[in-house]
Amino acid sequence: MAHRFEIRKNKKGEFVAYFCYNAETMFWTEGYSSRASAKNAIDSIIKNGPKAELIDTTKE
Repeated sequence: MAHRFEIRKNKKGEFVAYFCYNAETMFWTEGYSSRASAKNAIDSIIKNGPKAELIDTTKE
């Protein structure tokens, strides 16, 4: 599978959830003090992401 979530530590030692496609990071979360909190963020994205509304604020 080309897309995946990764949990990594940042320079501050916080846990950050990353969403990657192939070798490219598409987005990441804020830093969390525990791995469980980063995992909860991933679970929330998986659960709520498909229902998320798209708001385009760009002007053509």
